[in-house]
Amino acid sequence: MNKEDSEKEFSSIKVYGGLLVGLAAISLAPILVRFAADYSSLLVATIRTVLATLFLLPIYLFKKKKGALIEASSNKEHILVAAAGISLGFHFIAWISSIYYTSIASASVLVCMHPIILIIAERVWLKVNFRLVVWFGVLVSFVGTLMLGFIDVGGQNNFPNAVLGNILAVLAALIFAVYFLIGRQIRQKRSWLGYVFPVYSYAAITCIVVLISVEGFSFEVDSTVLLIGLLLAIGPQLLGHGSLNYAVKYVSPTLLSTLILAEPILASIVGFFVFQELPKKMSLLAMMIILIGISMTWKRKEIKSIES
Repeated sequence: MNKEDSEKEFSSIKVYGGLLVGLAAISLAPILVRFAADYSSLLVATIRTVLATLFLLPIYLFKKKKGALIEASSNKEHILVAAAGISLGFHFIAWISSIYYTSIASASVLVCMHPIILIIAERVWLKVNFRLVVWFGVLVSFVGTLMLGFIDVGGQNNFPNAVLGNILAVLAALIFAVYFLIGRQIRQKRSWLGYVFPVYSYAAITCIVVLISVEGFSFEVDSTVLLIGLLLAIGPQLLGHGSLNYAVKYVSPTLLSTLILAEPILASIVGFFVFQELPKKMSLLAMMIILIGISMTWKRKEIKSIES
């Protein structure tokens, strides 16, 4: 094996190894949130985003001093970065809050519906035409979502308000789609840290503003919620989302998106062993239908662009 082949093999191991670690870290997010059930979801989201930003701050300042960052340069790009960060902050707030009201399995599956939303947005605003199988996947996922909502409305469960939790999870998926649509316009021309740090900073500011606006300064921060927030910041946010942002330079977005489908399955398995959360049989069927539908939407090869 020559030096070039050896370097390629090492790079592949680094990328895919990082992805495995990242997906495992992301799947632990709902478990950690469930342990924070005695604390405000807004507080948990705020601590998570603030600590993640603080972790990156010294690295960001060092690289900025060395001139090793490629950042937003125009006023329009700065506005887009701010919009992406604000969207990410609201995504974390909605998704973390959803875990407080519904099952880990339901929240994890529903929040992964953002590709469905992205496809519809691309069709409406970007005039992209997709293969028939993609639209069939959208329909299948929509039917599965209706099933899951109907089951949670009509059935008995151990969660305080499963319907509200499901709505918040879908809202989190919608906001994430907005974040993704904004971010992908500027991400490709920016370095990873040059994009991620300001976005995380705006997300943290958003969470702080919402927390103070809703709860004032009456919240209490102790060692337990700090530890949970720290683990969320290091694991799901920096290792999890960080590995995806790193790998997208080397791995096709389609493959990455397909791998993300493993997250709700892993989260549900861990949730069962840690909290004995076993969804009802019909709920499991609805979740499988949603995942099957989403998997169909990864066949996203566009046929043609419609003339404006």
